[in-house]
Amino acid sequence: MAKVIDIEADIPLHTVQLDALVVSKIIKHAREAPSTTAHGLLLGLDLDGTLEISNSFPLPHQHGDEAEKGSKTIARHQASMLRSLKEVQADDSVVGFYQATTLGAFFNQTLLDTQAIHQDKLRHGGIVIVHDLSQTAKGNASFRAFRLTAAFFDAYKRSNFSTASLISHRLTFSSIFEEVPLKIRTNPLLSSFLGKVAEPAAAQSTGESALEPTYSVLDLGTAGLTRNMEQIVEAVEAYRTEEGNLSYLSRQIAREKSKADAYVAKRKEENAVRVAQGLAPLPEEDVARLFKIPAEPSRLESLLLLGQIDAYAKSLEGTASTSLLKMYGARAGSGAETSD
Repeated sequence: MAKVIDIEADIPLHTVQLDALVVSKIIKHAREAPSTTAHGLLLGLDLDGTLEISNSFPLPHQHGDEAEKGSKTIARHQASMLRSLKEVQADDSVVGFYQATTLGAFFNQTLLDTQAIHQDKLRHGGIVIVHDLSQTAKGNASFRAFRLTAAFFDAYKRSNFSTASLISHRLTFSSIFEEVPLKIRTNPLLSSFLGKVAEPAAAQSTGESALEPTYSVLDLGTAGLTRNMEQIVEAVEAYRTEEGNLSYLSRQIAREKSKADAYVAKRKEENAVRVAQGLAPLPEEDVARLFKIPAEPSRLESLLLLGQIDAYAKSLEGTASTSLLKMYGARAGSGAETSD
């Protein structure tokens, strides 16, 4: 087992395996939680480069007004759950966390901070599983596994997201996360249960089945397009506001640097004149103390907003293409009935 279980984390992680039980628990939590606040811890084991996630449990939602108190509550809840799992000899090794999102837009500061902590503290780097509620509502359960790229994680640890840092690390919104291939494993008991549920009922004469018929595939899906467009507009407006703030701060920095450079040049001229007159030059002063030059602002928020805009746009592209196909199909069907 020592060759299979990567105790020293020497084998690179290449696959994430998610048990069907974990999938059902995440979906249930996401449906019951308000908005997209569902998040929790993932438990499992790294075996020969495959991160096997066998269990999970939800964490309490942390409100903004009670951030400090909420953090302590979450820590106590987490410690209690892990202690209980250990007592019943279940998997209690934290390997990452999951987060519910909508329209694929999971780029935010909270997720980044949480993933950075996991990636720094956990032996195998940690993984975040993103569950898209909007896709699940359409009957297509969406689960994706991500981790921070090495370049972004290095910039994050340095707390430096200046223009020079972004260029040196070659960072864009698309290079913040790297996706890890994910597969879902079902056990024979669950497969048997799903097969039994899908079988026709005992009363064959009535023609009824255990699963009620669904007509969701006939829905043109135009209701979600409006909300998707609103999200894009809001994200673009937020990005424009952030860029405006950055431009204002950049002008302030340039203005203060110009004043400092002018002061240094003037002092050099005065000293040159004094030396020519045989006088002692004036002492050099600390320019940084005389002129409060602001530090260059971080461009991390701009990167995150660009990531959100990209996610909303991709979601809109997929939704619009599917809706167009359904609309053309509905029009063709209507024309066929008319001709008959």
